[in-house]
Amino acid sequence: MRAIVIMEPGGPEVLDWQEVPDPEPGRGDVVIDVAASAVNRADLLQRQGHYPPPKGASEIPGLECSGTVIEVGADVEGFRPGDQVCALLAGGGYAERVAVPWQQVMPVPAGVSPVEAAGLPEVACTVWSNVFMTARLRKGETLLVHGGASGIGTMAIQLAKAYGSRVIATAGSAEKVRRCLELGADEALNYREEDFSVKKADVILDIIGAAYLKKNLDALAVGGRLVVIGMQGGRVGELDLGKLLAKRASISAAGLRARPVDEKGAICRGVVQDVWPLISAGAIKPVIHATVPMRDAAEAHRLLESGDHIGKILLVR
Repeated sequence: MRAIVIMEPGGPEVLDWQEVPDPEPGRGDVVIDVAASAVNRADLLQRQGHYPPPKGASEIPGLECSGTVIEVGADVEGFRPGDQVCALLAGGGYAERVAVPWQQVMPVPAGVSPVEAAGLPEVACTVWSNVFMTARLRKGETLLVHGGASGIGTMAIQLAKAYGSRVIATAGSAEKVRRCLELGADEALNYREEDFSVKKADVILDIIGAAYLKKNLDALAVGGRLVVIGMQGGRVGELDLGKLLAKRASISAAGLRARPVDEKGAICRGVVQDVWPLISAGAIKPVIHATVPMRDAAEAHRLLESGDHIGKILLVR
């Protein structure tokens, strides 16, 4: 098969479309003929040499895909050749075929095209696991989501609104603020011009990290829950424990990629049960900024790095 290979750590130019060995599936794996994958910030970090795949995972980048099942292992449950699926991966998505544990495979939601579905697994699983499973966002509570126009942000806004929560989003331009409001955010702030720390939120979904730690703590309501899922603004910050105690607040941090298969499987089952019906009903729509041929993954990386996108950037076969 052909796949994108990282020739050496560096810029987008190190991504090369070349022939590689076919994946070797295990007894519990599903082999997918890939229709599309999607670009995530973790892929940029891996390309730069800062985020290697977990032990045993494919060196090929790509944390999600969609396509058609072409082979199933002896221990696979619920899938058979010909099924249209999407999957949460530990790596390997930028390829013509990928092997993935069956627990991380999900049916394509009704009403979504096989290509669009490639942009759903990572954002749906990230938002569901962090905002709802960990932070327990409830109806009537307020969610503050940073990077509201990102792939994760656009999913968080829509999913929180579908569950009856109030949503405040931050974004870096007037156009992105407008798009957040169109997706259902009750408020959207341009973080370059407005101070989000004066708001009050029960749950904060943060992709920035250290640079936002103090302001996030200021913005937490009593009993609030801060969930950190990224470190774009650094990894080391100072925390006012007195304020955390006074607010009876909590901070958690989590990623998806290195979790055990059973944990990922539980998240995927929750997404299929509780998120896919909302997508099929039209309450949540995939937000796709651009589709780029997979062989031109370098161009897709440049687009993501520019910060000009809204929603997901897909790589199509």
